[in-house]
Amino acid sequence: MVGVSDLPRRAVTRSAKLASLPLGFAGRTALGIGKRTIGRPAEAVAMEIQTRTAEQLFKVLGELKGGAMKLGQMLSIFEAALPPEIAGPYRATLTRLQEAAPPLPASTVHKVLAEALGEDWRDSFTSFDDKPAAAASIGQVHRAVWADGRPVAVKVQYPGAGKALISDFNQLARLGRLFGVLMPGLDVKSMLAELKERVVEELDYTIEAESQTIIRDAYLDDPDFSIPEVIAQSGDVLVTEWMEGTPLSKIISDGDQETRNHAALLYCRFLLSGPKRSGMLHGDPHPGNFRLLDDGRLGVLDFGAVDRIPGGFQRRLGLLLRIGTMADIDEIEDALREEDFIREGVEVDAEELQAFLAPITEPFVTETFKFNREWLRDMAARVTDLRPTNVVRQLNLPPEYVIIHRVLSAGTGVLCQLECEIPARAESLKWVPGFADDEDEELVTG
Repeated sequence: MVGVSDLPRRAVTRSAKLASLPLGFAGRTALGIGKRTIGRPAEAVAMEIQTRTAEQLFKVLGELKGGAMKLGQMLSIFEAALPPEIAGPYRATLTRLQEAAPPLPASTVHKVLAEALGEDWRDSFTSFDDKPAAAASIGQVHRAVWADGRPVAVKVQYPGAGKALISDFNQLARLGRLFGVLMPGLDVKSMLAELKERVVEELDYTIEAESQTIIRDAYLDDPDFSIPEVIAQSGDVLVTEWMEGTPLSKIISDGDQETRNHAALLYCRFLLSGPKRSGMLHGDPHPGNFRLLDDGRLGVLDFGAVDRIPGGFQRRLGLLLRIGTMADIDEIEDALREEDFIREGVEVDAEELQAFLAPITEPFVTETFKFNREWLRDMAARVTDLRPTNVVRQLNLPPEYVIIHRVLSAGTGVLCQLECEIPARAESLKWVPGFADDEDEELVTG
């Protein structure tokens, strides 16, 4: 059980683990220089340093919660390029943290509810289950029945979660050099600053309630989607309608092909249509946040991580999604430089860039595409290849694309887990401004 008194001690432990990362990096760098002087090839030494850096990075991040765990989740795509003895324990630890977070004592939950809803908080419910139905990195969800008889989900934030998260990110911001070993072309400082800002927003349930209401209104009475209504919000408590349904994770493990294709199409449609319909992108496309309802609609949960995408930026994003369909590599490079994916002064090999992008953008080129784990492993290996010659290591991730990249990466991963075949290109043409070229625009609008 986690008590409030545990937080200071755990904060010290987290800081010590994070502080160990640059020390290990310094040791590996010194070791590498020594090996290089006795005749080992420079590229082999660099590769070894990068691999050992990744090993320590994921080992430490995998043992932490809060901000460090969130960053570890975002960086988890690197694991595909690591040896099984490194990636396996990291993945297992992260899964354990996500699925088995220790619950708060009932007395602590009651205290948070009293602070948010008043000492008479029980009057708002006809029943309240002290045992959490779900737990995550910054809070947990309890099942209850609202005073008017509606089943509700009561989201309660862990006391001290905000301070712990910000402390983690302040520590991580000092590790820019370490991340630079893995991705030399990356503006790590800006990326971490953006992530920190988004996590601060995620801690504010007022923002989450507002986002959920806006998105629900945009999809109200939609034949494909269902979003729970916000019932009440105050302080560190958020009350929404309870949603039944089959979790997407269950469909991944047990669903037949027809069900997987149906769920995957709706999942893809929701993620792509969000910015156009509501001006917002759901920023946490984890399977646990989606349910297939009995009537065939897709239910969507958890709007703490939401990216606001204005119209002009939507079109810029669409143009970038289309770059894989462009034949002219110079046009592709110009587009990437325009959006700062290739930073000023960084040179890339055009042919290698085109060879890298072509298979990754294949789902947006063909009429239908079969997403599967084998294809994902191949793409992940391309992205995470630690060799210094890999063109992707020269690319940057601009801050405004951090959440978008997370959604595209994680969403693609879920589609591959579903082993589905869907018309991703047609959905992109319909929902993403700027994705269609002039000929496509005529087909879509005509």
